[in-house]
Amino acid sequence: MENNNRNNTTINENLIKRDIIIGSRRFSNFFWAIILFIGGLGFFLTGISSYYQKNLTPFINFNNLVFLPQGLIMTFYGVVGLSLSLYIGLTIFWNIGGGYNEFNKETELVRIVRQGFPGKNRLILLVYSFDSLKSIKLKIQEGINPKRTIYLCTKDEREIPLTPVEQPCSLEILENEASNLARFLNVKLEGL
Repeated sequence: MENNNRNNTTINENLIKRDIIIGSRRFSNFFWAIILFIGGLGFFLTGISSYYQKNLTPFINFNNLVFLPQGLIMTFYGVVGLSLSLYIGLTIFWNIGGGYNEFNKETELVRIVRQGFPGKNRLILLVYSFDSLKSIKLKIQEGINPKRTIYLCTKDEREIPLTPVEQPCSLEILENEASNLARFLNVKLEGL
């Protein structure tokens, strides 16, 4: 489902190609932020209820729960769950990793723009001229944590990832994207 969120826009088809990168505002991040918040809140309220010996939630009875050690551990798990939920929520709010890749034949420049964490360097901007480009590389790693990534390779041996972090898309789609980009930039394609 997330693969369909990638929006490839071509402006003046022969001159400018722009790929929109979703970043942290993916369904999976929303899902885990909500699940961690609900679970963390439940654990936290359970631990606090055992400390005060008073039911803070009307649907669970805490009479048999002792604060040391069970209530303390429940409170700890609740704080961890709420903290992770807050962290994921903030990355969604700040849209960490979101941005675009722009390939411009008019100016012969490649612009890679991403959002980072707040601060003086929040906007990450990489600019490369077409002369410094060596190839487009397709890297496929199978296994428990599969990765399928398209890289922009420069003559000074840098490999800049162009695809967003998401569920791996099909090999056919990835190969088509990589070959179309290599053809657009007039560079060779590696890794097939």
